Amino acid sequence: MMPDPSNKNSSPAGAVAGASNSGHRSTQRPSAAEGPVPAEKPASGPQPASSDAPSTEVFAVFGVEPEIQAYAMAKYSRSALSMKDALREISSQKAEKFLNTFYFQYGHRSIADLAHIALAVERLSILAAIELADEQRWDGQERSTRYQDFKKSGYYTPDFGTDDQACKLYRETLDFLFAEYEALSAHMAQYLISITPKPADMKQEAYERTLKARAFDITRYLLPLATNTSLGEIVNARTLETQVAHLLSHTHKEVRQLGESLKNAATGAAYNVNADSFRDLVEQIRAVNPELAVRAEQELLREVRMAPTLVKYADPNAYEMETRRELRQAARELMAHEQLAPSKAIVDLLDEEPLEVEIATTLLYEHCHHSYRQIRQAVQVAGERRRREIIDLGLRHRGKHDEMLRAFRAGQQFRFDILMDTGGFRDMHRHRRCIQVMQGFTTQHGYEMLMDIEDAGVRDRFDATMRRAQTTVETLAKRDTPEAEENSQYAIPLAFKKRALFKMDFAEVVYISELRTTPAGHISYRNVAYAMYEAVARKYPALAKYFRVHDVSAPVDLLQR
Repeated sequence: MMPDPSNKNSSPAGAVAGASNSGHRSTQRPSAAEGPVPAEKPASGPQPASSDAPSTEVFAVFGVEPEIQAYAMAKYSRSALSMKDALREISSQKAEKFLNTFYFQYGHRSIADLAHIALAVERLSILAAIELADEQRWDGQERSTRYQDFKKSGYYTPDFGTDDQACKLYRETLDFLFAEYEALSAHMAQYLISITPKPADMKQEAYERTLKARAFDITRYLLPLATNTSLGEIVNARTLETQVAHLLSHTHKEVRQLGESLKNAATGAAYNVNADSFRDLVEQIRAVNPELAVRAEQELLREVRMAPTLVKYADPNAYEMETRRELRQAARELMAHEQLAPSKAIVDLLDEEPLEVEIATTLLYEHCHHSYRQIRQAVQVAGERRRREIIDLGLRHRGKHDEMLRAFRAGQQFRFDILMDTGGFRDMHRHRRCIQVMQGFTTQHGYEMLMDIEDAGVRDRFDATMRRAQTTVETLAKRDTPEAEENSQYAIPLAFKKRALFKMDFAEVVYISELRTTPAGHISYRNVAYAMYEAVARKYPALAKYFRVHDVSAPVDLLQR
């Protein structure tokens, strides 16, 4: 998936440190744990030639380990040292001592915001990738199902224990889905070529590559959630700690293992991209000066750990796990006799309501597959006492350092209950400037059928494939084995629909509507974004003119990407 650079809540710093934009110098004294204030040293480098020259010095920092960098930046609040002097003073042992004192003992959590870590996560399922990316402060990029052929990617197989019959059914179904994906990708590419003349000024290679990408855009609907993918993320240590704790608390074994792997990657030895060239250099030095080679080896090939201190205490979150268990039970009880109502629209702009109603409804929303309106009606019928009991469940197990659950991020003016295919949802999921509350993966809402599939004459084949997958999912979910329902979800193709609640301000509605209706996008999320615009325009007609949306009914040039 491509990133959404203008739509982030946090910016990855990597190895680059920002500098002050004013000439003010801190007079705050350090804590007793740091010792006395050192004498302020003269500014390094050339001094301004005249009073008209800027006094502010700005420089980038390279080659500093994330926790060392965080310590050096945190010292601005406790020392008058310049960044350069602070970095020269700090050792890894000193940084660990400082962080243990101020981060863990005194609770200065913002220090971890200054340590940014780049992580590569490879060969995880699309299901796990969605859960990993479900972090509002996350910055990353995933392998794209639009531009890459996934036929050789392979897939994740969950632990079926001794249930060999379930494992056999699962593998047979997924092998079938990948075979259909490969066959229909080739068919759709040829179909698109047959209806799209090549412009005279376009190279044959670019022409075929563009239409193959369009074909993958369509046939990605056949890929199951088990499909292996890869992604890279850049996060600060505080976000990573929260992310790891969330993953370790998850319902799916693969996701829990992913949390442990992330923790190990952050606290263990990092991959050194220069290791081979440094090793060769050390050997060349050794041939000339063995003593110098020892020192060079210690400096160049030393083991580097990206966040050995800041992430080491990330553990499963009891608040999240206990609250999920109780809210699931509450949702089952409240919605036990409510059938899933057929959805009249893919996008429902919700009405204003009392904050207590919104919070109680949203707390239950994540734990069932009903629409927001259905749940809200049940909450209102249940009465004020039951509503407050539900809110109490959301906070009963909250610990001293636990953030409130996402459901409590309430009060936004624009709230959309969206029902869309999982493939298109992955693109919408990247918008970080809004609150998203996901429901689980299911086959209960049916699947998306694109007109391109009908036009290419393969609708019956596609329908048969979806029916087979759905039968497998429902069969596996009923098996009498641990995590049977969770394991069954890996066989769900991306064509099947899921619900998600999106909460935002007006600027974000405009942004999503404009960006996601562009002709280069997938028709699934184009329709969703346009429906968001239409819903706002109906409710606030005077504001409709400020949207610069694209008409999704207009013909699309397949060669424009």
